[in-house]
Amino acid sequence: MVALSTQSKAHSRAVRGRDLYETPPVAVRALLAVEKLPRRIWEPASGRGAIARVLRHAGHRVATSDIARGCDFLTCERVPGQSRAIVTNPPFQIAAKFAAHAIMLCPYVAMLMRLGFLEAGHPCHANGRARLFCLDQQPPARVYVFRQRLPMMHRDGWKGRRAPSAMAFCWIVWDRRHQGPTLLYRISLEGSR
Repeated sequence: MVALSTQSKAHSRAVRGRDLYETPPVAVRALLAVEKLPRRIWEPASGRGAIARVLRHAGHRVATSDIARGCDFLTCERVPGQSRAIVTNPPFQIAAKFAAHAIMLCPYVAMLMRLGFLEAGHPCHANGRARLFCLDQQPPARVYVFRQRLPMMHRDGWKGRRAPSAMAFCWIVWDRRHQGPTLLYRISLEGSR
């Protein structure tokens, strides 16, 4: 659920609603090609289930929830059932809060983010994103930057012109087992590094 706009002005929150932007299946398949995900996964911003469908097709057991179905992820105090990972495309407007909460709850987190999310040094983001990348806290283990643009994710119910994506995306993975610096990889939509 990443908010995108191809226009010079972003749409208002009232127009965007809950920022439901379905994840292209090719993005999830690319993650599966480069990461060995735990068998049991939670998708806490599942929308209509785009990520969950691909993960289930690959043999994973996926618990899903979404604020539109009454589950506010930011108020959850534990992962459901026996989930060992969180894999999601968080709502753009609260992505930093989503990431901070996810890495507190779960030892393995993979989030599809705009590449600009890594710009923690920008003054506008100092209170939100910068703390996620602080070496004193939990830095990402791996960042997978897509070599190509993902297919455009249009807002749920979008009736306007279908435009190609102009934004760069990456998968950011936090893994408590990882030691050492954050590793950076470039991946293709076919999943190879």
